Amino acid sequence: MKKPMRKKKKMALIKKNEFLSMKEDHLKERLNQLKKELLKLNAQRAIKTTLESPGKIKSIKKTIAKINTILKQGIKSREVKK
Repeated sequence: MKKPMRKKKKMALIKKNEFLSMKEDHLKERLNQLKKELLKLNAQRAIKTTLESPGKIKSIKKTIAKINTILKQGIKSREVKK
């Protein structure tokens, strides 16, 4: 009897430690880059072009969400300190 194979975890585009060490302007720049890349991938998908890796869309969306969360947490923490 074969053991069920485990799913391999995909590596994140940017690790959490890297997010926290980045400055706000660098995070915003990276956010813009990811949004442009996501736009290109969605356009490819819309015109039925074969994508290099369909899972990349999901990982980019997650990374964008992480960056937005970190940026909002930074804004809230600055407001509390004032």
